[in-house]
Amino acid sequence: MLLLAAPMYSQNAVDSMFVDLRSSFHQETTNGVYDSQIRGEHLNFHMHGHITRDINYRIRHSLCKLPIVPNNAFNATDIMYVNWNMNEHWSFLAGKYAVLIGGYEYDAAPIDVYYYSKFCNNIYQGFTFGASATYHFSRKQAVVAQICNSPLSLGVSNIYAYNLGWTGEFMPWWKTIWTFNMVEDQQHKFINYISLGNHFILGDAILDLDVMNRGSFMQSRFLFSDMTLISKFIWSVGDWNLCAKAGYEWNKEFNVDGNGRAYDLVIAPGTEYVYAGCGLEWFPFGRDGLRLHAVYYRDSDGRRNNFELGITCRLDIIR
Repeated sequence: MLLLAAPMYSQNAVDSMFVDLRSSFHQETTNGVYDSQIRGEHLNFHMHGHITRDINYRIRHSLCKLPIVPNNAFNATDIMYVNWNMNEHWSFLAGKYAVLIGGYEYDAAPIDVYYYSKFCNNIYQGFTFGASATYHFSRKQAVVAQICNSPLSLGVSNIYAYNLGWTGEFMPWWKTIWTFNMVEDQQHKFINYISLGNHFILGDAILDLDVMNRGSFMQSRFLFSDMTLISKFIWSVGDWNLCAKAGYEWNKEFNVDGNGRAYDLVIAPGTEYVYAGCGLEWFPFGRDGLRLHAVYYRDSDGRRNNFELGITCRLDIIR
């Protein structure tokens, strides 16, 4: 009797490989002074693949960054990890990946963000080497523990961040990325982040609300004196997205130690920052290829106004 063998699962294969890029015509006025630039903003190489059925990997390399800087031989490589799905509940990841800090602005791919909060703009490095373990309660609920190089270091050093996160949902229309972080700085002192990212699905619209509290346990006021609040709204109408985003950040001037040193090295004490903007996105050939955008935003630094027209596209090599 002839037995037909089942097809073998392909080992050590590349599943997808592509390049994406974004360029824009950017115009700006600061304190009434006009400036403009035609600029390239992102050029990234991506590769996704698997080694076995349960072990996969991912690489994202920016072609716009210096490839090597002191203490960081992989400065231009944002993502470079291997992930092992041990079973339906446990997975383990090692390599370079985003520091596990909650919030949907922080979690978004940089190529999809036109303007950032001051926290995201100022943090020293959002992608570092480390390891994490994830326990999946179900397909929609997971707890993650991560140990990695500190985002307050300038590369690879002997300071670390210890992060605990929960990704899940309360309802089908309310998803979350919440984290508790203990982040070490160059003086081997710790600051805590409590970051609560909330994603609401409202039919053809989405609303993101991010709340972050930063504080040292040595501060006189741990809660509500050093914070970031962000809201983002996107309404999809056919091939168009109508977008709006606003943020408010502050750090009270009294958040310093007895030597006058700031507890928070990302948002300086005495900061109060407000920004808001809106925009249009158009996907003329579907939502996975080409995107055109027009975005305006204003912030409180120097009464700055920004307007840009731009293009984003993805070029598949293997799909």
